[in-house]
Amino acid sequence: MSATAGGGSTATTVAGRLGLSAGLVVQELGWDNDTDDDLRVAVEDAIDADMVDGDYGNVVDAVLLWWRSDDGDLVDGLVDALTDLVGGGSIWLLTPKVGRPGAVEAADIAEAAPIAGLAQTTTAAVSKDWTATRLVAPKSRP
Repeated sequence: MSATAGGGSTATTVAGRLGLSAGLVVQELGWDNDTDDDLRVAVEDAIDADMVDGDYGNVVDAVLLWWRSDDGDLVDGLVDALTDLVGGGSIWLLTPKVGRPGAVEAADIAEAAPIAGLAQTTTAAVSKDWTATRLVAPKSRP
């Protein structure tokens, strides 16, 4: 039980709720100046490492994909996020909350996920301005 410097224990708890723990490799895509730095720090504290970027070139356990309504085609973004994801890994799609600039409609996520070969499992508020939606690839058929 450790709190991050500056009282980030609440954010660290959020990282834990995302299923992120020490030793996992987490790729971050879609970072921009509007992302939640407290959440980013909490994730890095939880995994006890820096997140990797899109140039990492190896498999990752999870992807944090920051996405806004004007970022382009969500299906393409999700397919790109699958590139380095290990089987059984998950994509946490981080979108601005409803009413915030760049908010993504829940229906758009529900429509894009299966087209990209993903299933939506969980949605949670992870900060004042961002919501996280967990997307996973369905178990492969024998």
